[in-house]
Amino acid sequence: MIAVVDYERGNLRSVQKALEHVGARAVVTRDPKLIAKADKMVLPGVGAFADCMENLKKFRLIEPIMEFLSSERPFLGICLGLQLLFTESEEFGVSRGLDVIPGRVVRFPQSLKVPHMGWNTLEIWRQDCPLLHGIEEKSYFYFVHSYYVVPYDLSVVATSTTYGVEYASMAWKANIFATQFHPEKSQRLGLKILENFARL
Repeated sequence: MIAVVDYERGNLRSVQKALEHVGARAVVTRDPKLIAKADKMVLPGVGAFADCMENLKKFRLIEPIMEFLSSERPFLGICLGLQLLFTESEEFGVSRGLDVIPGRVVRFPQSLKVPHMGWNTLEIWRQDCPLLHGIEEKSYFYFVHSYYVVPYDLSVVATSTTYGVEYASMAWKANIFATQFHPEKSQRLGLKILENFARL
């Protein structure tokens, strides 16, 4: 069973339906006991970084998430679910994240139109990443974001994307996978990534 974490931020139902489409059993939940029993976890997210961290605290989800991450079971963060894994974000002032992956979340340069919204390509840095099996270089995925992650250790970068600047669009660290793009909105190739995740 895949637990899709519900903290009132994110495309919960679309993520759940996309996972079910590839044959996975997915449950939208904020129940710590159910999260503890899950085989895999997905942390989606849409909105402001600080607000999402506050909701995770309000629903007492930080401890269950951190315990899950340390259990070495597969984890997938999507969009803000990627950014929350990092040390801090500069969105609306500095806010602390989960600090699972050392690094910062920064805004695109003022010269660029934000949000970066629509289809863009991936440069694959880590061909061995299990979620990228069947994904070719320069494949298109769907993005909606105004901030991006800057990992301090570039070895966690699985893919990059260019929108004015080249930035990490997918991170991979052991059992932790996270995408800035939305696989649930990325049609066939997005479903392929979710299928790869479900099969881990």
